[in-house]
Amino acid sequence: MEQEASAPQAVEQALRSATGRPPADAAVALAELVNRSAVELHKLARAQAQARRGEADWGDWAKLANAARTAVLQAASCRDAARGLSESA
Repeated sequence: MEQEASAPQAVEQALRSATGRPPADAAVALAELVNRSAVELHKLARAQAQARRGEADWGDWAKLANAARTAVLQAASCRDAARGLSESA
């Protein structure tokens, strides 16, 4: 339970740290957070979907893996765009 309570706090702390920077730097930091989060979610969901093939909840995990894969692609585009902001500043 303690770990569950500290996870949202850690997320909030990371967000505050990222947004407390100049705009272009904040954009890069936030985009990196989104990208890493999406990658980790995709890895988790894909592994669970593979492990649960044939079980009742396989479809839910596969659906999450597909959505997370899309999020990874979009987050990478955001990250690349944000990096362009800091290079042009």
